[in-house]
Amino acid sequence: MTKVAVVTDSAASIPDELIQSLNIHWVPYYIHRGKETLWDLVTVHRDAFYRWLPMATELPKTASPGPGDYVTMYQGLAKEGVQEIISIHMTSKGSGAYQAAMAAKSMMLEWLPELRLEVVDTLNVSMCQGWMVIEAARSALAGKSLSEIVGLVKRIIPTARMIQTADSLKYLYMGGRIGQAKRMVGSLLNIKPLIGMEDGVIVALGQARSRNKAYQAMAQMVETAAGKMGKIKIAYVHAAALEEVDKIRTLVEERLTCVESLVAELSPALGVHTGPGTSGLCFYPVAD
Repeated sequence: MTKVAVVTDSAASIPDELIQSLNIHWVPYYIHRGKETLWDLVTVHRDAFYRWLPMATELPKTASPGPGDYVTMYQGLAKEGVQEIISIHMTSKGSGAYQAAMAAKSMMLEWLPELRLEVVDTLNVSMCQGWMVIEAARSALAGKSLSEIVGLVKRIIPTARMIQTADSLKYLYMGGRIGQAKRMVGSLLNIKPLIGMEDGVIVALGQARSRNKAYQAMAQMVETAAGKMGKIKIAYVHAAALEEVDKIRTLVEERLTCVESLVAELSPALGVHTGPGTSGLCFYPVAD
């Protein structure tokens, strides 16, 4: 067992093989589909969910884990002998997970005051959050201290960037994120919106008239952020659109040096808001 346990949630969308090999602990989000309550990546999985979603007339609702979910996770780790935990979460401006984990921390420290528990608001989402978890877990396996791991994660936070495009504006509209007029214009002109995150909030980065032009714009944005032939770690993220991220990968990797790259499919708790066909990337520059 490593000295420091790393906890996150299903929204990080980390590939299963890395979850297992890096001993990452995670808590599922909730998906409310009609009268059903589903646990993200536990009782609802990517393939079946993305096959069903295009037929939905009403989007499911998502909810972050509650304080009790995190208490259960932290208590389980403490019972195994863990004395130090870093808990890493989606932006507090888009989800209640960070606040729930902070409430759980207060409860835990009343019961186990000797426990060292750091809760981190990544101000990010998807595999930007995922990269921080991965690097934290690698550092824990290497024997780094809790303070060193927290410092590493906080250094990545301002440099991690997400860029993605949706196949359709349907899901943004159904989720109440844009008005009907904009939806109609987007459908008529086949516009592909480019969205990202700044200071923990989803922002528009631009738009393109086709998927290929959107991918070219993504590659240019990554190069601008990292510098020509700059070194990055990058995750190509998608929702039932593996063939699309292969196209993005080709454009990016001819421009930059990818120290590490991987492909990750969004968990249903995220994909419900973007819809199948979403593709993009999450990256951060690395030092020489």
